[in-house]
Amino acid sequence: MDVPTIGALAPATKAATPAPAQAGRPDPLREAATRFEAVFLAEMFAHAGLGAAQQANGGGPGEEAFSGLLAREWAESVAKQGGIGLSDRIYQALLTREGGDA
Repeated sequence: MDVPTIGALAPATKAATPAPAQAGRPDPLREAATRFEAVFLAEMFAHAGLGAAQQANGGGPGEEAFSGLLAREWAESVAKQGGIGLSDRIYQALLTREGGDA
């Protein structure tokens, strides 16, 4: 099964990222936005057929179960590399909601 590289799925440019609230500490709002984008991308990949079982290893329920894991891993990798920009928009909305600077 030919698997596209993650770089081929990620956009060429990344949006500007605001600095975290405290230097050296992870920003929980940024992490939540990135996790949400990963879940969204996993659903989009699944509906697009990326990671769908291709009967390469004889098929069956095992191959179907692991093909879903592959789509989720691709989505998490793409989201961590900058994603499609959705996490930045979500992050800005969360900052505004929490009363931070957007």
